[in-house]
Amino acid sequence: MERNNNSLQSICYSSGSLQLLDQRKLPLEVIYLDIKDATDGWSAIREMVVRGAPAIAIAAALSLAVEVSKLQAFDGTPDNAASFLIEKLEYLVTSRPTAVNLSDAATKLKEVISNAAATAKEAQSVFRAYIEAAKIMLEDDVASNKAIGSYGARVLQHLLKDSKRLSILTHCNTGSLATAGYGTALGVIRAVHTEGFLERAYCTETRPFNQGSRLTAFELVHDKIPATLVADSAAAALMKEGRVDAVIVGADRVAANGDTANKIGTYSLALCAMYHNIPFYVAAPLTSIDLSLSSGKEIVIEERSPMELTHTRGGLGEQVAASGISVWNPAFDVTPANLITGIVTEKGVITKTGTDAFEIRHFIQNLANRLV
Repeated sequence: MERNNNSLQSICYSSGSLQLLDQRKLPLEVIYLDIKDATDGWSAIREMVVRGAPAIAIAAALSLAVEVSKLQAFDGTPDNAASFLIEKLEYLVTSRPTAVNLSDAATKLKEVISNAAATAKEAQSVFRAYIEAAKIMLEDDVASNKAIGSYGARVLQHLLKDSKRLSILTHCNTGSLATAGYGTALGVIRAVHTEGFLERAYCTETRPFNQGSRLTAFELVHDKIPATLVADSAAAALMKEGRVDAVIVGADRVAANGDTANKIGTYSLALCAMYHNIPFYVAAPLTSIDLSLSSGKEIVIEERSPMELTHTRGGLGEQVAASGISVWNPAFDVTPANLITGIVTEKGVITKTGTDAFEIRHFIQNLANRLV
């Protein structure tokens, strides 16, 4: 994927070359970093150069693709090549544990690797199969996001009733910068705007790393979408004033019952939305759903550096907190399924069937049956 100067892209990939937009520098500087191998990819993910569950998975896969594209003189059998790739993927998964997309991508790529190794006569064949599979993940993500946007716009259109337009609140960053392009929750807002019934988008600052004020606001201004930035703590007051018609957020992991892990502060928004009788939607690709987890209680929550709270600019600037204060800085929280109105995916909207839990397994099984 070549860099397009007219659109925001967090991931720029062409054969043997990967550049990641350093999102720590936004919105003041637009700087791309060259990623040469899996070690560079791991560091970029861990240090928040790239973030957003779909983007993390794709960046990890492509960082390894770049590395193996340069291994022309690899001295080993196809099985050796497979072992090399699988070990690297397992290393990349340790960069950030909460987002299921990363481990899901690794699992799918391991299957590609194993299948290639079973029939390959030389190591380079295994490497070529891996590189092609990683490229397809990049292409599929953009198509998936646009489908999420379309389904999300369709379900939100039913909320119009007497009003002609909707105002939508979102949290964190779920746009082009968090994916391969277009976005999930922000992709839905893009679609609503394109279809002409968006009154205004509200984005939270998203403390403590400020993905909302630095990134989402940047994307909204870039795309000329009418938008207003609010402090995280102002969301409840905004809802009380009747200025929010719907809330839509992304997800880093969705359990089998619909409990959803997303950026810290999402749970608070869901509680406020329920109190004010405002629909609360989650937008996420099916790769964010982890059916191995029965509920959100089993989701591992990543804890970040205390410096993100004690210093400005998400830990990169001046100290603002008293030295010696203890810090609890979870990167995510879990929103229970009973607070969620629907889950928007690239294959449709998962809704409830009269209970507080979602029938996600049934939804996915129906999709599988259609393909048979």
